[in-house]
Amino acid sequence: MKGSQLQKIVAGSRLTLPVTALYGLAIWFISGTVQHQWWIQLFCFILSTYLMVLLNNFNSLIRIYSRSITSAFIILSCAACFLFPSLEGGFVTVGLIASLLTIFVTYQDRDAAGWSFYTFLILGLASLAKVHLLVFIPFYWIIMMLLSSLSLRTFIASLFGLLTPYWISIAIILMVYQGDVRPFTGHFQPLAETVFFADYGSIPLSHYLTYAFLVCLSVTGIIHFLRTSYNDKIRTRQFYYSIMFLDIVVLVLLPICPQQYDLLFRPAIILTSALIGHFIALTHTQVTNIAFYVILTTALLLTSFNLWISFNS
Repeated sequence: MKGSQLQKIVAGSRLTLPVTALYGLAIWFISGTVQHQWWIQLFCFILSTYLMVLLNNFNSLIRIYSRSITSAFIILSCAACFLFPSLEGGFVTVGLIASLLTIFVTYQDRDAAGWSFYTFLILGLASLAKVHLLVFIPFYWIIMMLLSSLSLRTFIASLFGLLTPYWISIAIILMVYQGDVRPFTGHFQPLAETVFFADYGSIPLSHYLTYAFLVCLSVTGIIHFLRTSYNDKIRTRQFYYSIMFLDIVVLVLLPICPQQYDLLFRPAIILTSALIGHFIALTHTQVTNIAFYVILTTALLLTSFNLWISFNS
């Protein structure tokens, strides 16, 4: 067997995703899903995995048959197993992947008011669970510029989509609380209480290691794509430029607002999975084969370490 053959087999095999999915489920149950009743969180993880499959299939993010993006998402999600308990975070992950699915449909369509509305409707709904998600709204408009889909029509549609969940929620709150709007305004209070450059000494080692691993994978994936992007269609390039842009934004925001790790790690995992999945699927040299072993081994060690930390905390 040639040195690079195993990487090629893993990247292109139809068994890779089922095996990785079983691994993901095993990590979820080992981490305490049954004891802590994380059933809704687990369902969100399964739904997110399915949406990652759709994101790859509908947009042809990899020009050959490969489930490396979805498999990378599962492995990286398990490496950050400290995110499992968060119910709000599970909803945010589903919303982020779904919003990428819909915004990519708007590619080069300045009249795609419907899909623009759906994209920001999804983000608005997800922000009801995690209000800090609203910070990503301007970056999504920049992505629409990269996709050549931002126009006055789609911009207005995005505003309506974003505001719709809040119009509905304030109507319900006014009815339930008999005109008291404090429960509604209180939803936005955490935005005002955001602390920048928090006390880094209070941040667990597991978060530092996971962040460093994601940065390394992102840099590897970005360099690889920029060097080989000429092999992809223009449409695919624009998708990946959007992914790279948003990934860089998230990785910069994490050290600025480390207390928001439950929110920021999630898009970082989604976007980094797309970048490193492209790298694993489309490189087959001796050097990249060694990198493949290093990445896989590091992910497994990091998962084991974070599980051990969670058991002893």
